[in-house]
Amino acid sequence: MKKFYLPIFLFLCSITLMSCGADKEEKDKNAEDQYHHTDEAGFSYETFKDDPTGLRLYTLDNGLKVYLGKNEEEPKIQTLIAVRAGSTYDPADNTGLAHYLEHMVFKGTDKIGTQDWETEKVLLDSISDLYEKHKAEQDPEKKKAIYAQIDSVSQKASEYSIANEYDKMVASLGAEGTNAFTSNEQTVYVNKIPSNELDKWLNVESERFSNLVLRLFHTELEAVYEEFNRGQDSDGRKQYQATLEGLFPTHPYGTQSTIGKSEHLKNPSMEAIHNYFDKYYVPNNMAVVLVGDIDYDATIKKVNEAFGEYEKKEVSHPSFPEEQPITAPVEKEVFGPTSESVYVAFRTDGVGSEDQKLVTLIDYILANSQAGLIDLDLNQQQKVQRASSYTNFNNDYGFHLLYGMPKANQSLEEVKDLLLAEVEKVKKGEFDDWLVEAVINDLKLSEIRQYEDASSTAYAYMDSFIHFQDWQDQVDFINDLKSVTKEDLVNYANKHYKDNYVAVYKRKGEDTTIAKVENPGITPVQLNRDKQSDFIKAFNKKESPALEPQYVDYEQAIQNSKTESGLPIAYIENENNDLFNLYIIFDMGQDNDKELSLAAGYLDYLGTEKLSPEEVKQEFYKLGINYFVSSGNDKTYVGLSGLKENLPEGLALLEDLWSNAKADQETYDKYVDQILKGREDNKTQKGNILFDGLMNYGRYGENSRLRDIYSAEELKNKNPEELVQKVKDMRNYKQRIFYYGKDFDKAVAAIDENHQLPAELKDYPQAKEYKEVDTGKKVYFVDYDMVQAEMVFLSKGEDFSPEKMAATELFNTYFGSGLSSIVFQEIRESQSLAYSAYSAYQTAKEKDKPNYVMAYIGTQANKLPQAVDAMMELMTNMPEAEEQFQSAKEATLKQIAADRITKTSIFWNYESLKKRGMDHDYREEMYNAIKDMTMEDLKEFFNNNIKGQDYNVMVIGNKEDVDMQSLSKLGEVEELDIDYLFNYEKSSEDIKL
Repeated sequence: MKKFYLPIFLFLCSITLMSCGADKEEKDKNAEDQYHHTDEAGFSYETFKDDPTGLRLYTLDNGLKVYLGKNEEEPKIQTLIAVRAGSTYDPADNTGLAHYLEHMVFKGTDKIGTQDWETEKVLLDSISDLYEKHKAEQDPEKKKAIYAQIDSVSQKASEYSIANEYDKMVASLGAEGTNAFTSNEQTVYVNKIPSNELDKWLNVESERFSNLVLRLFHTELEAVYEEFNRGQDSDGRKQYQATLEGLFPTHPYGTQSTIGKSEHLKNPSMEAIHNYFDKYYVPNNMAVVLVGDIDYDATIKKVNEAFGEYEKKEVSHPSFPEEQPITAPVEKEVFGPTSESVYVAFRTDGVGSEDQKLVTLIDYILANSQAGLIDLDLNQQQKVQRASSYTNFNNDYGFHLLYGMPKANQSLEEVKDLLLAEVEKVKKGEFDDWLVEAVINDLKLSEIRQYEDASSTAYAYMDSFIHFQDWQDQVDFINDLKSVTKEDLVNYANKHYKDNYVAVYKRKGEDTTIAKVENPGITPVQLNRDKQSDFIKAFNKKESPALEPQYVDYEQAIQNSKTESGLPIAYIENENNDLFNLYIIFDMGQDNDKELSLAAGYLDYLGTEKLSPEEVKQEFYKLGINYFVSSGNDKTYVGLSGLKENLPEGLALLEDLWSNAKADQETYDKYVDQILKGREDNKTQKGNILFDGLMNYGRYGENSRLRDIYSAEELKNKNPEELVQKVKDMRNYKQRIFYYGKDFDKAVAAIDENHQLPAELKDYPQAKEYKEVDTGKKVYFVDYDMVQAEMVFLSKGEDFSPEKMAATELFNTYFGSGLSSIVFQEIRESQSLAYSAYSAYQTAKEKDKPNYVMAYIGTQANKLPQAVDAMMELMTNMPEAEEQFQSAKEATLKQIAADRITKTSIFWNYESLKKRGMDHDYREEMYNAIKDMTMEDLKEFFNNNIKGQDYNVMVIGNKEDVDMQSLSKLGEVEELDIDYLFNYEKSSEDIKL
């Protein structure tokens, strides 16, 4: 199964780059492959030939598309409300509009989020007029004066608004993953709800999309600008955007980004946003997608009642001039502090084109994470640090992108040439004939895994809608690939892969294009969390059918047996498909033997006397099997996954590699070089610095697993023969097996035949302990070239106790996690001091280990002192809001009631419980405890575990922009060197600097 490398730089409230789409008219239906039906209530719908998802596609009288799919694995429904409107359709002088509108749809309507709509509307109209004046004004001082007026009137308007009413309502349903995202041709609103809450969800969503109210506009605008700043701190996003600019020099794909330009974000038009909503947010341009535990007939009636009265309007999407062919390589550079890489991209036609089929196959022939040309020639042979490829298809165009990261002392140009050389092999037909069929089987495996998951299925439906696709085409896509021959691929490659590419080099260096802005000084708006609109009052009175929690009896759910050699084997049947997972588990890891991880990683580059390393990968890929050998802190896993019928052959192949792996000094030397280059790359990533380096230092000080590493000299002096023997000797230690699949007896027979063991197995070496340090009055700072500043507060608490789990769950929901939490409301919604802010009480994952209090802020550096003050005030004095508490309590209970532990999760959840010293499903105790909790109980939990804690504070930011004096108020500031933080050695490049 291919591991995609998708840059997540779409500037949305969360999610990912979606594959995109076709012509802007619905394709002709294939009458032979589609089935038309009418249910008992008279609703017409379509089903599709050989559709593994069982989709029913309805079209309401007003044009709204409704995609319904059934998945009864858990009592939940993945909901998506999709609009065919994204950043591609932003006006050129108002970029970022679609994305900002997405944020505003969470702010309510003339019924949701208001105490007095008539009065509030007058003030909002005034704010809109002021924004038009602000946009038209050129004089900077006059613009500031107008903004001050906006801030003042916004204060007045906030007296009548109620923040986060939408979020409170969906949270009270027990919804998960409440969010939205914007991309090129789409804006999509996301919830996963308990299935018994469908009526109430439809009630609120029907009202939500009925009209647009731009309340709390300037505070949310500042949050969007913080999102823009996060993008400026992402070198990957900048590299990706530069690639699009090269591929699409005259099309909005390349000329404008989803987040928009800085000057447009700072000069918005509320009128333009309203016009965009009125144009595109109409039923015949929208879809409701529901996949999960549903009744088809009952559900479509309810959706029609909720959305059927929406008025259909004429809607058209803009057309854009055709891009001229790229006739010579286009090369660009971007700069920033992170590790270097190169993108090489070729433009293609869009979704539904013949290009999509051919390029998809070529992409997998190049890179499928096992046996592609790039996988074997570049990664397996360690000619580059890392390389792969992926595709993306939008409505008008797509692209095929190859990427690579250089080894030490390797230029980006050399990496680019190596990538292009692999494309040349496709053009010459220098790949095995069997690879095309294996790729198609790999794609089929991926599809099987995708469609057994309700959420993944929902997103597939969404893609089909956004890209004007006939779902039958999606169902038939992989089968259609079977008609493509190797000759077809070679001919296509020779025609389309020429000097018509865009190469973007991401180099280390200062980015001179960064836009920095002053703190606008927003006056905090009123949240009115103790107020309620008439809508939410009526909403809260609605009753939903009861949904009782279900708990796992692990003794019943996990079958236990033994192999002929006496190995314990746990078994869970796969009732969904013919795929399997097999794990051989050793209860020892790096803590027991530091060499284990090094040896396991080395094995991935080795072959045997009979098979080269490349041939090993190819043989597994032919079988539709993935294998893995990995070592964590306290566990080591050897295993397989894939097609059940090929388990015996796959296990035989794995055991042969395990027993007969052949060490190679040259391969090992390259492996060491890769590890050392990986360290150099790792320390350039701010996320690694904060959440790995600083967090570990804040918890453990100098004595952490992160710092307990081999030096370069120690790595180079290791004997590769001894490392291989280390892996071979693992089979002599105590071990156990977990199997998930069908045909258990056949699986055990394969294990008995292939997994040969000595008569007596060895005990594990004693594990090394890493003790957490006491926290308090320490500030650890790392200087990093970035626009934002990010910080984490960390306080060591009491040791793990099951009795705290219920209060922890409720506290986190109420106080620190989610869109309607106290922390999010106060710091982002009210004061616009951060794009991201959250807090949590984190329970330890092992008994006799400490819990932690943590809080996070990511904000513009010049807002950091205010954000810190706001967070510390909350961590000292928890606001008490009874209505919000009851909503959080209801949400927590409903999430537990709808939670189902299934498939392999049953085993892994039980493993987690045992590490905590527990032997049963503790959710029952949690559920019963939460039912009886009051605000007083939560206040007591806060006072005992959160209030008055001393924190270690970890901060990363640009020292020139961060107010270091304000940090000193939190404790003694210690600026840490990144190499010291990770216990790396200085590179020659660092020494020169």
